[in-house]
Amino acid sequence: MQRRDSIGNTILVALVLCVVCSLAVSAAAVVLRPIQAKNKQLDQQRNILDATGLAMGEYGKPASQLSAEKVAELYEWISEKLVNLEDGSYNTEIDPETYDPREVVDDKARSVEVVAEDYNPGIGRREKVAKVFFVKRPGEDRIRQIVLPVYGKGLWSTMYGYLAMKSDLETIQGLTFYEHGETPGLGGEVDNPRWKQQWEGKLLFNDSGQPAAKVSKGPAPPGNPYSVDGLSGATITSNGVTNLINYWAGDDGYGPFMKKLRTELNEAPAGEETAGVSTSTGPQPTLEG
Repeated sequence: MQRRDSIGNTILVALVLCVVCSLAVSAAAVVLRPIQAKNKQLDQQRNILDATGLAMGEYGKPASQLSAEKVAELYEWISEKLVNLEDGSYNTEIDPETYDPREVVDDKARSVEVVAEDYNPGIGRREKVAKVFFVKRPGEDRIRQIVLPVYGKGLWSTMYGYLAMKSDLETIQGLTFYEHGETPGLGGEVDNPRWKQQWEGKLLFNDSGQPAAKVSKGPAPPGNPYSVDGLSGATITSNGVTNLINYWAGDDGYGPFMKKLRTELNEAPAGEETAGVSTSTGPQPTLEG
């Protein structure tokens, strides 16, 4: 009979424990995957709502402090469409609910190489088709804001976020990042609510129609309509934010879509402004399709 403390028994017990633990971890990963996906979706919804200011406007607190039920209620204001970035047209061939732009970036048939001379977001490729989000009070046709997914390199990571624009398509409503690996206390300050608040009301384009939003090196010049304060000790992250915003606002990003949408909004009949989040006071915009 083999001794309990023999080498053979020790190895056998270790193997059995490894197999049992592996099965337990694998089972937990499979069981928890739907919950993880749901939490990830909830986090993105909260970031979209925070970029729009809807949570603060309706409840006086950021979406991160709202229950999942209230987030779902507010998210009824949000609808999404797909747009072809090359010409800005709507893409109706793909289901936006199942389309994940991040999955197609490495597919050369569904993505393009990023060549940016003025503002390099530090990414090799970007998708041809992107999601855009429209903010409208349920039951209304008037667009209050649009939200554009944006991403680009910081110091340590690719930063993924949302840029919300007021309905004049010139004024920034908010900017949030829902995923990044920047240094806490330095580049990670892109998550600081006080820093993010500076973006509200800044202009995205200059008088020539060129993207001009900027994170300054140090404090933003007083009265500058395009700049916010730099992130202390995080110059590369600050430059990354400037580059990614202006790249996605330009002709290689959402520029063609925004030009088309601006034309649609300007041709729409004027209407009554509705109380709620901050919007432009221009003509009443509507969304086709």
